[in-house]
Amino acid sequence: MERTEELYRLLLSKGYPKEFCAEIAYKNMNTDYTATRMLGYLYRVTNPRIEDLVDEMIAILSDRDQIIQKKETERAQAVINEVYRKGL
Repeated sequence: MERTEELYRLLLSKGYPKEFCAEIAYKNMNTDYTATRMLGYLYRVTNPRIEDLVDEMIAILSDRDQIIQKKETERAQAVINEVYRKGL
């Protein structure tokens, strides 16, 4: 989770409270995918307000959840297709 640590350090360097940085980096943006997305946001947007940072975090988590749901649906559809082809 190198990206998570990078995210934590970047948030701290921008002056956000330590507890807030830990909450964002270690509890919410704790995968490479989510941390990388948040890092991209922080490199594009100069000193966002805490509210904007939280909004971005929620959007990233929502995107991640949609991707997970899509993959689960695709796996289920593959099983159904296999049943149609070969039967039970």
